[in-house]
Amino acid sequence: MIRVTPFISLVDSEISLEFLRASGPGGQNVQKVESAVRLRFDVWRSPNLPDGVKLRLARLAGSRLTKEGEIIIEAQRHRTQERNRADALERLIDLIREAAAPPPPPRRKTKPTLGSKMRRLEGKKLRGDVKAMRAKPAQD
Repeated sequence: MIRVTPFISLVDSEISLEFLRASGPGGQNVQKVESAVRLRFDVWRSPNLPDGVKLRLARLAGSRLTKEGEIIIEAQRHRTQERNRADALERLIDLIREAAAPPPPPRRKTKPTLGSKMRRLEGKKLRGDVKAMRAKPAQD
């Protein structure tokens, strides 16, 4: 059981992990050891996520979400399989936590105050005066 928030937990069987060789330049065992991790999590079939969280999670996942509704996270930053597995799980948990946070309230439209209108017009007047001083004097 993986605790994401106080109200959301994931069962280990919902997450599938596969191990593969890390890409990049060769070096100590990089071509021989399967240290990279590919994590798959099916958003739409998860019984532990509320519908609103599923929708926000799908939007946040972006290109990591497949057409079938699976989030795929690949981790190969570290040299060991265990650290890459922890990195992939942490990235999934962070994504779900962000989706679980309630959306901010919508912005309420307000009108500018009289003082702010006056300050804006005064600034425009001063700027216009500066530009007017740059002009050549009028010939009589």
